[in-house]
Amino acid sequence: MKLFRGIADGKPFYYREQDGTVEIADIGIDADGRMSAVGFHAANFEAAVLPCAAPSKIVCVGRNYAAHARELGNEIPAEPLLFLKAPSSIIGNRAPIILPLQSSQVEHEGELAVVIGREAKNVDESEDPNKYVFGYTCLNDVTARDLQQKDVQFTRAKSYDTFCPVGPLIETELDTAELSLVVRVNGEIRQKGSTSQMIFDIPFLLRYISSQMTLWPGDLIATGTPSGVSKLNPGDICEVEIEGIGTLENPVIENPRRL
Repeated sequence: MKLFRGIADGKPFYYREQDGTVEIADIGIDADGRMSAVGFHAANFEAAVLPCAAPSKIVCVGRNYAAHARELGNEIPAEPLLFLKAPSSIIGNRAPIILPLQSSQVEHEGELAVVIGREAKNVDESEDPNKYVFGYTCLNDVTARDLQQKDVQFTRAKSYDTFCPVGPLIETELDTAELSLVVRVNGEIRQKGSTSQMIFDIPFLLRYISSQMTLWPGDLIATGTPSGVSKLNPGDICEVEIEGIGTLENPVIENPRRL
C-alpha cells in the first residue's frame, strides 16, 4: 500500500490516491500492535503534500555496502556503524537540496529507509522485527564529504538543512530482501545496487539499534548506500529510485547567500 503524507486544515495526515480521488488513511493499531492504516475515508479537498515522514530521529548505518566502504578507503565494519542526522534536515519530494556555503564537495547517497511503526526497544531473536515496521521509503543521505573528512565525526556533514530528502511515499507492503536501488544525476546513472548487498540486513539492524536506543513510531533508519557517490552541482536533478517504492527527485540549488 502506497501512502503519502499531506496537510489540510492545518493538520497532517496520511492518504492514498485511489481512482483520481484522495482517501485519508485512518491510522490505528493493528493486531500486532503496529501503527497501520486500518481504514480509509474519502476527502473532497486537495491535500498539500508534506515529506512522507516526521521522525524524532534519523538513525543512519554507515558503510553497509562493502563497495561503498572501499570506494572511500574504509574498512568493512565488524558491526554496524551508526550515526544520526538532524530531523531538521528532512525535505520532501521535489524540494531543493541547498548547497551550504561551507562545503565544496556535496555528494548524494541513495538509500532504502525503514519507517518505524511501533515502539521498539531491545527487540530479541524470538520476535519478528517486521512487526515494528510501518513501511519503507527512499532517502538521500546528502553529505558534505569534505567536512566529513575534516571533522572525522559525521554530524555537521550530514545534518545541513535539506540534506535528508525522503519520499515520494511510504510503501507499507514490501519484501526488502532484494530490491534494485538506482541513483541518477541529470538522467545519468551514478549508483546502482541491490539491497541484497547489505552487510547487515534490516532485521539485524532493527535488533541492533533497538538494543541501544528506543525507536519511536515515525523514526527512520537509513540502511546504507551502494558505491558510486559523486558530487552534486547547482542545476543538477538527483533521483533515487527503489524498486517497489518509486522515485525521489530533488533539484540542487546554490545557497542564496552565495549569489
